[in-house]
Parts: sequence; structure tokens; C-alpha cells
Amino acid sequence: MYTELMTCLTTRRSIRRYTPDPVPPDLIEQMLTAAVWAPSAHNRQPLRFAVIETAVTKQTLAAAMGQQLQADLQADDVPPHVIAADVNRSWQRITQAPLLILVCLSMADMDSYPDPARQRNEWLMAVQSTALAAQNLLLAAHALGLGACWMCAPLFCPDVVRQTLILPDDWQPQALLTIGYPAESKTKTRQPLSTRVRYY
Repeated sequence: MYTELMTCLTTRRSIRRYTPDPVPPDLIEQMLTAAVWAPSAHNRQPLRFAVIETAVTKQTLAAAMGQQLQADLQADDVPPHVIAADVNRSWQRITQAPLLILVCLSMADMDSYPDPARQRNEWLMAVQSTALAAQNLLLAAHALGLGACWMCAPLFCPDVVRQTLILPDDWQPQALLTIGYPAESKTKTRQPLSTRVRYY
């Protein structure tokens, strides 16, 4: 079991190009089931997922996010040709993926504190819980023969994403996962363990 787990962990890659084949509903449910079984703070499971399969929704979301990206980059005085390339890359990644899963968190069932410091820590616990769930989902996708990639873009335009998808007010977008059957392969390395660990 350990060998199989390590193989899954070490062979997973961030895949950004996919075949046009749709992801079957049973595989989507298996990935989401893996996600909700991740550890979570207080076992409150602050995880929320928006599953996006239709082309029109992908295009609407990509357009809205692209407009915000363009505005942000223009405010940063980024050259127009760089802006155009970034917006086009975002459009392609979002619209060409057979499946998108928007990973969100909700503070609805988390604890509340009167002071900002503890309340921020509680929010960070929800963020960590959501990230753990997304990792489970990414690993499940790989184990099922799918490719996937984590996009942080929703963090830069959460209100745009929420309004475009008409999400509940308490859903806080954290990441957009693009998923599909891989149309590319990748190899990656990691820095030596000794450069990342200290023993005490």
C-alpha cells in the first residue's frame, strides 16, 4: 500500500492540456468523495465545490476573470502585449478543460471569536482544510487516470467569480482546478530533502 501511495504522490504532475473527452460523472463523484474525506479543522468540513462542465459557463467565467485580470495588469502599467498574452492564456486554460472544479471555503460552521487575531487564525484553519481537500482531489484525479492543475486565479477576483457563478454569499473561492484526460506528459524533480528539513 505504501509503495502504491508513493507512486501516486511522486508521479502526479500539473497537467494543463487535455483531450476533449468529457470526464464521466462517476469519476467526478469519486474525486469529490476523496476530497471530503480530507482532514479538516474541528472536523467542520468548511469545503465547498462548484462543478463546471458546460462550455457556456466556462466561457462566461473565463471572460469575467479575464476582464478583471486585464484591469489589474493595466493598473500595474504592464505592457499591452504582455496583458493580451496573459489574458489569452487564462482564457485557454479555463475554456479548454473538459471539467472545472472551483474549490471554496465557508466559515458558516467554523468558530467565531471577538478578536481579529483569533478570527484570522480560524479562517486560516479553514483555508488549510480546503487545501487539504483539494490535494486529495488532485491525487484522486491522478489515480483515476486524469490530469489536473491548480489555478490560484480566483484569489485575485473572488467577487467576480462569486457573482458570475451566483455562488452563496458564504462561499469564498480559493482555487480553480482544471481536469481532464492528459494530452501532455511531464517530468519534474524536487530539491534534496536535506535542503528543506531540519531535525531537532
